Amino acid sequence: MKGFLEDANYSIGLLDEGATLGDVIDNYVYEHTLTGKNAFFVGDLGKLLKRHNQWQNVMAPVKPFYTVKCNSTPGVLEILAALGIGFACSSKSEMTLVQDLGIAPENIIYTNPCKQASQIKYAAKTGVNIMTCDNESELKKIARNHPSAKLLLHIATEDISGAEEMNMKFGTMLKSCRHLMECAKELEVQIVGVKFHISSACKEPQVYIHAISDARCVFDMAEEFGFKMNMLDIGGGFTGSELQLEEVNHVISPLLDVYFPEESGVNVIAEPGCYYVSSAFTLAVNIIAKKAVEYDKFLPSGTEQTRSDEPIFMYYMNDGVYGSFASKLFEKFNAIPEVHKKYKEDEPLFASSLWGPSCDELDQIVENCVLPELSVGDWLIFDNMGSGTLGQQSAFNDFQRPPVYYMMSFNDWYEMQDAGITSDTLMKNFFFVPSCIQLSPEDSFSTAA
Repeated sequence: MKGFLEDANYSIGLLDEGATLGDVIDNYVYEHTLTGKNAFFVGDLGKLLKRHNQWQNVMAPVKPFYTVKCNSTPGVLEILAALGIGFACSSKSEMTLVQDLGIAPENIIYTNPCKQASQIKYAAKTGVNIMTCDNESELKKIARNHPSAKLLLHIATEDISGAEEMNMKFGTMLKSCRHLMECAKELEVQIVGVKFHISSACKEPQVYIHAISDARCVFDMAEEFGFKMNMLDIGGGFTGSELQLEEVNHVISPLLDVYFPEESGVNVIAEPGCYYVSSAFTLAVNIIAKKAVEYDKFLPSGTEQTRSDEPIFMYYMNDGVYGSFASKLFEKFNAIPEVHKKYKEDEPLFASSLWGPSCDELDQIVENCVLPELSVGDWLIFDNMGSGTLGQQSAFNDFQRPPVYYMMSFNDWYEMQDAGITSDTLMKNFFFVPSCIQLSPEDSFSTAA
C-alpha cells in the first residue's frame, strides 16, 4: 500500500467494501511504527465529492472557486478540477499548480490583496485576468503590470459578532469606492465586479444582508462610470457544516433574487476552501517525549489548587505549529486528540498538554485535555486536519512534511464514474485496497520507541 505524496506522483487507494478508513489508519500506524514513526495524513477524497454534491444541492446558483492555499496537494486539486470548479489563487505557484491541470484562465482568480509586481506580470502572461483590488496603490500597480486585468473591487464588511478586526483589514470602505473608480477610469483599467468576505468566525448570516446591499450600491455606482459589471464574489468563510450552508443560502437567496436576478447577467461566485477539505483529512502523530510535572507547578500563578496527588503529563509530538498545526498560530483551533491504542474503560485519566517538537513556547497544540497515561511511541489521531498547511513547506528546519495517503471508497468512485467525472491522470493513480489490510489481534505490535 504505497501512497507517498511527491510533487508529481501519488496514488489513490480504492477501498474494498470490507475495508474502512480506520483500517487504513491502523495499517499505516503499523507500517510507520516499523519504519520510523513519522507523522502522516490519510485523505478521504470521496468527502470532496460529497461536499461538492452538498454545495450543488444547497448553493446551486453560486459557482465555487476553491481557495488553493487551504490545501494544495495534488490529489485534492485533481479531484476538484475534475468536478469542474474554479480556483482562487494567492500566488504564482498556486496559479502554476492549477494551470498544470489544464484549468482555463477564466476559471482562475488572483485573490491576493497585496500582489507582487512580478506575479501580476505572470498573471498577465498566462491570461489570468480576474483579480481583486481594494486600494489606489494596488490599482496603479495592476495598471502598470497588467493593463488587461479585470478587477473585482474588494469591499470591507462589518462583522456584528465582534470579530470585525480581520474583516476590516482588507477591503475598501463603501465611501472610497467612487474615488477608486475614478482612478480606474483614468488608468483605463476595467472593473467588472465586487468581492466581499465574511469570516468563518462570524456566526450571524445576517451580515450578508449588509454586504450584498453594499455590493449593489457599488454596482450602481460603477454604471455611472460606464463599467460593465458582471461578477459578484461572496468570498469564503464556509465551515463545511450543511446547517451553516443552508443558513447562508436562506439569507442570500432572496437578496440575490432582488439585487442580482438571473436576467441581470451577473455571475455569482464564492471561495470555499476549508469547506471542501477540512473533514477529508486525518493526521496521525507519534509521541516522541513525555514529562510529568507536579500539579501545582503546572497551574498558572494565582490559580486555586484543588488537588496535588496526581501528576500532569506534557507530551511532545513529532508535528506541531511549524508543520501541520500551523493554523493554530493565526486562528482558533480546537484540536481533539484520539488515542490510537486500545485502553480499558476504567483506566485512570490524567490532565495532559500536547506540544510540538520544536521546544518553542508557541508550539503548544492542546493546552489542556484528559488522556490515559501514554508512552513514548504511542500514536494520537486528529480529525478535520485538511485545511491549513497541506502542500506548504514548514518553517521549522528539521520538520519533514508528512506523507499523504489518499483513499476513496468504491461507492464514491462509482458515483464519480456515473456522474461522468473523469481525469486521465486520476484514473492511472487508483489502486485496489483489499479488505485483508485489516489487522487481526495476532498482528498487534509494540509502540515502544
